[in-house]
Amino acid sequence: MKRWLTRRWPAPHWPSVRGRGRTDAGALLLTAAVIAAVTMLVGAAPALLRAAADSAVQDTVRRVGQTANVLVSAHWEGDDGMTGRVRMPQLAKDVDDFRARAAYALGPDLDAALRPPVAVVNGPILSITEGSTPRTFQFSYLAGDLGGPDVTWVAGSAPGAAVGDEFVEIPYDGPPWPVQIGLSEADAAALHLGPGDRIPVKDGKGRERDVRISGIYRPADSADPAWQLAPALLRPVPGADGVGTTRFGGLLSRDSLPDARLAVSEDQLRRTVHFAPEPDALTWETSAALARQVVKLKANSGASNDRDQSLKWESQLDTALRDARRQISAASAQAAVLLTGVLAATVLVLLLAADLLVRRRTPALGAARQRGVALPDLGAELVLESTVVSLSAGAVGLALARVAAPGVSWTWAVPVVLAGAVAGPAFGIRAAARASRDRRQPANPAARRWIRATGQLRRAAVEAAVLIAATGAFVTLHQRGLLPVGSDGDTGELAGDLILPISALTLGALVGALVLLRLLPLGARFALRQAMRSRRPLAVFGAAQAATTAGRALPLLVLVSATALASFALILGPTVSRGLTDGAWSTVGADARLDVDADAAETTPALAERIAAAPGVRQVVVAQVTDSAPVFTESTLLTPRLVIVDTAAFQRLLATTPLPDAPALARLTAPGPRPGGVPALVRSSSGELRTGMRLKLRRDDAPAVQLAAVGTAPSVGGANDVVIVDAAALADAGLPAVPNTVWVTGPGAARAVSDTGVTADVVVRADVLRAQRVAPLTAGLLRLAWTAAAVLLALGLLGLTLAAAAGASQRWQTLTRLRTLGLRPRDVRWVAAGELLPPVVVTAVCGPLLGALLAHLTLGPLELRLLTGQAADPVPVLPWWLLGLVSVALLAAAAAVVPVEAALRRRDRLGEVLRAGE
Repeated sequence: MKRWLTRRWPAPHWPSVRGRGRTDAGALLLTAAVIAAVTMLVGAAPALLRAAADSAVQDTVRRVGQTANVLVSAHWEGDDGMTGRVRMPQLAKDVDDFRARAAYALGPDLDAALRPPVAVVNGPILSITEGSTPRTFQFSYLAGDLGGPDVTWVAGSAPGAAVGDEFVEIPYDGPPWPVQIGLSEADAAALHLGPGDRIPVKDGKGRERDVRISGIYRPADSADPAWQLAPALLRPVPGADGVGTTRFGGLLSRDSLPDARLAVSEDQLRRTVHFAPEPDALTWETSAALARQVVKLKANSGASNDRDQSLKWESQLDTALRDARRQISAASAQAAVLLTGVLAATVLVLLLAADLLVRRRTPALGAARQRGVALPDLGAELVLESTVVSLSAGAVGLALARVAAPGVSWTWAVPVVLAGAVAGPAFGIRAAARASRDRRQPANPAARRWIRATGQLRRAAVEAAVLIAATGAFVTLHQRGLLPVGSDGDTGELAGDLILPISALTLGALVGALVLLRLLPLGARFALRQAMRSRRPLAVFGAAQAATTAGRALPLLVLVSATALASFALILGPTVSRGLTDGAWSTVGADARLDVDADAAETTPALAERIAAAPGVRQVVVAQVTDSAPVFTESTLLTPRLVIVDTAAFQRLLATTPLPDAPALARLTAPGPRPGGVPALVRSSSGELRTGMRLKLRRDDAPAVQLAAVGTAPSVGGANDVVIVDAAALADAGLPAVPNTVWVTGPGAARAVSDTGVTADVVVRADVLRAQRVAPLTAGLLRLAWTAAAVLLALGLLGLTLAAAAGASQRWQTLTRLRTLGLRPRDVRWVAAGELLPPVVVTAVCGPLLGALLAHLTLGPLELRLLTGQAADPVPVLPWWLLGLVSVALLAAAAAVVPVEAALRRRDRLGEVLRAGE
C-alpha cells in the first residue's frame, strides 16, 4: 500500500493541552502580555503618524499664509475707441466671468481643496497731497461668488456711476475722470472727510486724480477672509508704503468699477482672483495630486509680458505641499527605524520566553514521547496552544490600539504574533525530539571534533549572514538614504527598497551583540584562570559558574540589543531637541528678523537705526535678501538666494550668536585684485554652485554683474542654494543694494521689531522654536522616541528576568550542593551573583556605548534636519545621565534577582537536590 494512504492528520490530546495550559498559565500570560503591549504600540503608532501627517500638511499651509494662495491674473480687454478711451459698463460682469473661468480651470480635485474664489481689482498707489504726514490711497473692488463682503452704509450711499449714459468715450488727454468710492468709518475719521468730499490725490507722475466719497460704510463681518486681501478697506494701515506712511483704502462698487478704469491709466488697474486653500480639506493622501495640479497650472500659464487675456497662474502651494511631504516621508522612515528596533527586541524576548517555557516542560514532553505520542501530534498541540494565545493577545493589542488611535495598522503586528505562535512549538518539538532520540555520543575523538566543528560552522554561517546584511544595510542607508525616490508619488507605506536601510540600526545592534557573545566566553575563561590562582574559593566558584553559562546566546542577544536600541532612542530625543534650537537660529538668523515689504524697502536703513536705539538690542544688521535671483553659470540659469550684506557686520553677527562661523567671509573684502569679478561665496545642495566658478548676476536694462565664487557660503534662512556678496563691492560694480531684511540680536530684539510702524513680516526666534516643538511630526517623533526607549528598556529588564529564571533551577541545584562543602547562605548568594553579573555588567557598559556608536553612524542619513529646520544634519547629543540610568537599572535588576531567588529556594530540601538527576 502506498505511504500516503497510511498518513493521518495530527490528533491533539485535549486533556494534555488543557493540563499544560493550567500548569504554565503564568508563562503563557506573560507571553500574551508582551504580545498585547507591543502590538498595541506598533498598531497605533502608524495610525497616529498618519493623523500627524494630515495635521502637518494642514499646519504647513496655515503657516505659510497667503503665499499658499493660488492666484490667477489676466489683462483687461482694450478700451481704446476712435478718439480716446471707452467706458465699459459691463466691467463688473467681466470680472465675474473671469472668476468663473479661473474656477473652471482648476479642476474638481483642486477646487474641492480651495475656498470660494475672491476677485480683487486694485488701483495704483496714490499719494494724498494734504496733511503733514505722508499718506497714500488705493481703491479696490472685491467680488466673490455671492458678491463682495457685506457692509452697512452709515452715511451717504454706495458708490454709483459717474455718468448716466452707459457708453462714453473720453479723450486720451482729457481732464481726470471722476470715480466714486466708499470709506470705512475708521478711514473717514482719520481723513476727516465725509460723503460728497473729494480726496486730494496724485499718482506717481504727479497727475491729479478725481476720487469722490459717496458714503461711509461699516463692515458686517470684519473677519470675512475677503477683507484680508485689502486690509486698508477696514482701517488705515501704517507702514504699508514705507516707514512713517499710512495707507487708506476706498471701496468700489459694481457701478463705479467702470469709472475706476477710466480714472487711471489703462494698465494701472489690475485684476486677480485669489483661491485660498482650505487647510481642513487637505490630507496626506491628496497632497501629491494637488501639488501636481498646481504645477500643471503654472506650466500652462501665459507669459507675464503677454498682453492678451490668457490666465497667468502663480502660487507657492505646490512648494509648501512638497516640503510637507518630504518632512512626512522623513518622519515615517524615522518612526519605522524605531518600530523595527522594538519588533526585533520583542521577537528576541518571545524566543527567550519560549525557551524558558520549554525548559520547564522538557520532562513532561519527554514523558509524552516515551508514552508513544507522535511528534506531529505533539507539535499540533503546541501550535494550537501558542496560536490561541498569540492571536488572542494580538487581537487585544489591536483593539487597544484602535481605542488609542484613529486607526490601526496590523502589518507591523504580524511579526510579533508570528513569533509568539512559532517560537514555543519550534522549541518544544526540538526538545521532545532530543528527549526521545537514541543517538549516542560517539566515542571516536575525531567524530566528536567533527560534530563540534559542524556546530561552529553553522554558527559562523549565521553570524556571517547577519554581518553581511548589516553591512549592506549601512551602505544602502548612507548611499540611498531613507526618503522615497519619488516623494510625490509615495503612498506613505513602507516600500520594499526601504526595508534594508530601515533595518540598519537593528542589524547593527545584533552585530554588536554577536561580537560581545564571542568575547564574553573568552573573558569568562580568562577570569576563571585568574581566579584559580587566587586563594578565594568564592571567586573560583563564581567564575566557574559564569564560564559555564557565558555561551548562552539568547540572554545576551536580548540584553545587548534592547539596551543598545533603548540608548539610541534616548539619544534621538535630545538630538532632535538640540536640533530644533539650532534650526530656529538657522531659520531666523538672529533673535528676531524683519522682512520689509518691497514698497517700503527704501526706508530700511532708517528703520534699522531706530531699532538699534531700542533698549535691549545688541546688534542690528541689514541686508538685501532676494529669493530666486537670476544667476547664470557658463551654460545654466540658477535661482539661488542672493544675500547682499556688509561683510564685517555679518561676521560680527555670526560670531556673537550660536550660528556657525564663516571664515570665508573675509575673502569678500580681502585686499588685492579681484579674481575676475565681484567676490562671492556660494552654497549649493546639488553642487551646481562651486568655488572657482564664474557667475553672472542679471540686471534689468543694464549689463550683468560678473561674480567670482571664492569660497563656501554659510546657510542663510535655511536655504540650500545661497550666493553672498559684499554690499560695498557690489555697489562699486554699479549695483547698489536696497536692504529689505533686518537681523536683530539681544534680549529686547522681539520687542524692538514688534512695533516698527512699517509693513513687514516679523519673525521671532522664540516663536519659531515654540512652533517647531509643537509641530505634529516633531512632537509625534519625540513621543515615539521616548515611548520606544521605555518599551525597549522594559524588554531588556524582562529579558534579564527570563534569562535568570531559565537557569535558576540548574544554578541553585549546583549552589545547594556546594553548601555541603561548607558554604554559608551568604556565600551562595555571592556565587550566584558571580554567575549572573558578568553578562549584565558587559551589557551595562557596552550597551549604551553601542547605542552611541549606532547613533553616530545612522543619525545623519535619517534626515532629521527636515524636521529640525537645519541646513545640515544635527550633531548627536549624548545624554550621559540617561544612559547611566539605563546601566544602573540593569545592575539594580540583576542585584535584585539574587535575593529573590534565594528567598524562593530557601525551602528546597537538601536531600531532594542531591537526588535530582538520579
